[in-house]
Amino acid sequence: MTQMPVPPKLEIIPPNAPFSEGQRLWLNGFLVGMFGLDGSTPLSPAENGAVLAPQGDGDDGEAPWHDPAMPIGDRMKLAEGRPLRRRMMAAMAQQDCGQCGYNCADYSDAIAKKSEARLNLCAPGGKETARMLKQLYEELDKAPAAKPSDGAAAQSAAAPELKAELGRARENPAEAVFLSRRLLNKQGSEKETYHIEFDLSESRLDYVVGDSFGVFARNDLGLVDQIIALLGASHTTQVNGKTLREALVEDVSLSPAPDKLFELLSFITGGAQREKARALAQGEDPDGDAATLDVMAALQKFSGCRPHPEAFVEALEPLQPRLYSISSSHNATPGKLSLTVDSVRYVIGKRKRLGVASTFLGERITEGEKLKVYVQKAHGFALPRDPKTPIIMVGPGTGVAPFRAFLLDRKATGAPGKNWLFFGHQRSDCDFFYRDELNALKTSGLLTRLSLAWSRDGEKKFYVQDRMRELGREVWTWLAEGAHLYICGDAKRMAKDVERALVDIVAQFGARSTDEAVSFVADLKKKGRFQADVY
Repeated sequence: MTQMPVPPKLEIIPPNAPFSEGQRLWLNGFLVGMFGLDGSTPLSPAENGAVLAPQGDGDDGEAPWHDPAMPIGDRMKLAEGRPLRRRMMAAMAQQDCGQCGYNCADYSDAIAKKSEARLNLCAPGGKETARMLKQLYEELDKAPAAKPSDGAAAQSAAAPELKAELGRARENPAEAVFLSRRLLNKQGSEKETYHIEFDLSESRLDYVVGDSFGVFARNDLGLVDQIIALLGASHTTQVNGKTLREALVEDVSLSPAPDKLFELLSFITGGAQREKARALAQGEDPDGDAATLDVMAALQKFSGCRPHPEAFVEALEPLQPRLYSISSSHNATPGKLSLTVDSVRYVIGKRKRLGVASTFLGERITEGEKLKVYVQKAHGFALPRDPKTPIIMVGPGTGVAPFRAFLLDRKATGAPGKNWLFFGHQRSDCDFFYRDELNALKTSGLLTRLSLAWSRDGEKKFYVQDRMRELGREVWTWLAEGAHLYICGDAKRMAKDVERALVDIVAQFGARSTDEAVSFVADLKKKGRFQADVY
């Protein structure tokens, strides 16, 4: 066997250069090959340029703006200089809630590729997201279109358009039967929260815990008839093959008033009223009431305007489905599904406003009635693969919903992992959802620990994050044993407060600096050991 001579080791990058040993060795090899110092043929200038040119669109794949608690201005600032599709992602409400039918990254990619023309699907982002997407879309129109290669064009032409399976996407909903509602609060509560049950047997839908349930609700008939009266129209007027009443009940959103409605109103009025309507259409707030203007309030504000019913309906946004965390387990009750829903009611001025889907489920739909629904698969919110892994769940109020599902699923499957639930609400006497059920799970040993926090029972408000700090040493012990931690609830306040408490616990009981504790929590997220379902 002939032995090959070993080429001399060439050092172009000196040992004291500001690189790691691995980086230095790679650079030495790259430069030796590029200039032909090892006897090989050196690369041409064009080849050098191709090798050294930035690859892709220069995006590093990170999304520091992907934070539901961050204002849109801050998100857009973080995305400055990024590709247009990434700035579109930053414009969204950053929850990966799936309500639009995508996750945030895929929705922004679809808009940027012009395969999705709808810019108003981000329900949590509302009008501010839609306005920003419209502004960014105008940049897309000005940019030169990328010419696809012949291969890419052929592949695109050959690829059939796949329709989502029935009940697996908002575009192809199934039907479920509404079974029942049960009030979870007792007398004295300031809330109105219902346990809602559905029968999925006809649709044959299934789901896994952590998934969400999309509900196509209908608008309140009383509100619809008041709007028809303000239009001076008949509820039987035909609009796109339906009566005006049917269209307003089933097809369009009546809150908040969209920019297109103000544009329409500006066309049929004049003077100061026209200027106000134009200003509102551009996102301005001439009278300081823009945030309170739903469709009915807009018609009352411009009471002299009576747009044609067809033009009026076309100026409104489509009625979006609402997503709710599933609070049941298919393994425990196949063919059945439950939700935990707060009925939303509030007053602006002298008028009572209603949450569309929450009051639809809480009072308007009748037992045995069918409605359109779909299952939205969770994006990174699921039980650990290993059933022996301990879990810590933090879910105040209706945030308990997915954790009830987790517990019922672990019971049904015989998962041996420890389970710790932090639950809280306003008052223990009237707001302890699923009290008997949770206590029974604790007595049986399935629920290892149940830690409660009641914000209105004492003189000082006390929340789940306060209880976590109080039990910080035990929380740290569970984390050190490999526990996964989950939170569900309000993104802007509760979720941030819980994460802050977690950082404090890691710093105090894990003997770390604050920066190290922040990095530890970030690492939990990266490894899927800290998951959130926030809204």
